[in-house]
Amino acid sequence: MWSYDGTYVTNERGKVIEVNGKQDGEGRHLDGVAKDNGFYQHWDVVYGDEWKGEPAKGDMNEDFGLYVERPFYIVSKLASHRYIDIIDNRNMVIKTRNSMKTQEWYFH
Repeated sequence: MWSYDGTYVTNERGKVIEVNGKQDGEGRHLDGVAKDNGFYQHWDVVYGDEWKGEPAKGDMNEDFGLYVERPFYIVSKLASHRYIDIIDNRNMVIKTRNSMKTQEWYFH
């Protein structure tokens, strides 16, 4: 289980998502590592729809900081602002925003 605090995406063991090699590059893999406050570990959650009051698809889950059943993207705070993407149905990488559903996330 992962949670988001406004900067870090963290799992139940305290590991955060980091861009492998700490470099901003298309297709870079992601790792779960100890937090070291580097920008390569900072993320924004960008919702696919515009804010129009309370979300129609669900409520804010205060424990995890995410809206239930509302699509969002996880965006690196590195210079190119690449999105987390899934490749080969099992590997997370950062990639330029595209129209693929592999970059869209939901909190259930």
